[in-house]
Amino acid sequence: MIRLGTLAGYAFEGPRALAGWTPPSTAAVYAILAKSNPARPQEFAVIYVGHADDLSTEGFPFRHPRSAAWIARAEGKYNLHACWLEIPGGTLGHREQIARELIAIYEPTCNAEKFVQAWKDEWIGEYETPVTDALTTTREPGRAAATGEQEQ
Repeated sequence: MIRLGTLAGYAFEGPRALAGWTPPSTAAVYAILAKSNPARPQEFAVIYVGHADDLSTEGFPFRHPRSAAWIARAEGKYNLHACWLEIPGGTLGHREQIARELIAIYEPTCNAEKFVQAWKDEWIGEYETPVTDALTTTREPGRAAATGEQEQ
């Protein structure tokens, strides 16, 4: 098992050596990994993220349309590994959302699509609520913010 995602929230099966992997016939999100440091065998770089209705029809290990890019990036096909996340009851939309999140986090070099995790104020406009005011206390309990005096 390898954990990927925001705060490592998704428990992926694998990693398995891509050259010897027989993918299951299941809908899943998958990541292609490259060994990033030969001295540390459990250290990988995420180089591609995708999703499929059926992993067994994706062209693994090396008939996938992006496999040449994976081999070039990993400096050889034996440095490639695969991991996958089945989403019980998940739909295409669930898989797409998780794949986009992983692409935004890891910025895999072999993905043609790029997603940026960004937030712009104009997306929701400006607003004020009682909870959007500036912080009025310090991070130190028992101290007043502006004067530095003890709170009563």
